[in-house]
Amino acid sequence: MSAPDTGVPGAPDASGALSYRSAGVDIDAADDAKWRIKKLVESTRTAGCLGEFGAFGGMFRSPGGGKAILVASADGVGTKIKVAIEAERHDTVGHCLVNHCTNDILAQGAVPLFFLDYVAFGALEPAVVEGVVAGVAAGCRENGCALLGGETAEMPGVYTPPDYDLAGFIVGTVDEGESLGAERVREGDVLVALESSGLHTNGYSLARRIVAERLRLGVHDLFPGEDGASVADVLLRVHRSYLAAVRPVLGRVHALAHITGGGLPGNLNRALPATLDAAVDCTTWTLPNVYRVLEQAGQVERAEMFRAFNMGVGAVVVAAPDDVEAVLESAASASVRAWRLGSVVPGQGRVQLVGENS
Repeated sequence: MSAPDTGVPGAPDASGALSYRSAGVDIDAADDAKWRIKKLVESTRTAGCLGEFGAFGGMFRSPGGGKAILVASADGVGTKIKVAIEAERHDTVGHCLVNHCTNDILAQGAVPLFFLDYVAFGALEPAVVEGVVAGVAAGCRENGCALLGGETAEMPGVYTPPDYDLAGFIVGTVDEGESLGAERVREGDVLVALESSGLHTNGYSLARRIVAERLRLGVHDLFPGEDGASVADVLLRVHRSYLAAVRPVLGRVHALAHITGGGLPGNLNRALPATLDAAVDCTTWTLPNVYRVLEQAGQVERAEMFRAFNMGVGAVVVAAPDDVEAVLESAASASVRAWRLGSVVPGQGRVQLVGENS
């Protein structure tokens, strides 16, 4: 079976459906690893620990007392960094990193305080370090947090130049009793989607393989259907922060899911109690062009697309019906498109994808 016509001159007739696993990323193995370490992590709990294993951010009661709860998260930008290296455009991934971590603690209702970064090279390139940290600093300014420190490492034999890796660590705060989470979610709550700015920082191993092998495009070539934008322009779009969109209505929100690795099925479930499901109405939004191109060129099954990519939904807010309009208005005031995505129904803590996108 030949690949569908992508409309790209010179596109190969590659056969076979691609998947995240065929691109080198095994989501099931990652889930297995997470549950294997659960007991190890829980064995370190102290009196200050709050929340359950598997939350978007870890919570710790402030040692000084009072109402403040510290919320922390650590993450990277995945193989999006390979696109940055090939395009020699290093500032966007640093910005992505801060926004990603900000969204993770926002899922607990927390506002960021400070950030730290870690960059590791095979051979240190001062100009690249400057570019990466410029992006980190831009992200910190956007989200109102301090870049408190970091580490730059040179590790020949571990990384092969020009490769490098990037990680970030964020700490924020939320008042005790005001954190978001599954325990607040009720049957009949409404799901509100917050639009993504693109792939964000997930699915890049699959996206890069499709672009290189099926579309035969380099980072400076035009991406199909993107009005003159290059592959680099499309794939390096900055991971959107939802802090400005959600912060004004945090007191009216029950839960928030940051849609990262695992897509809607593997992240929205983290905001649900064991007795309720999230019924996502896939007819409520049109898939952006980038996902359609990747799906068709890679012959990727729709269910696999929803596991590998955010499919245009960067975060989902769960709120009571009476508070939905306030959430929509808050998002609009921050220039973030939002819409009613579905509802919370009786179930088993799972995500139901109902209907099909147009």
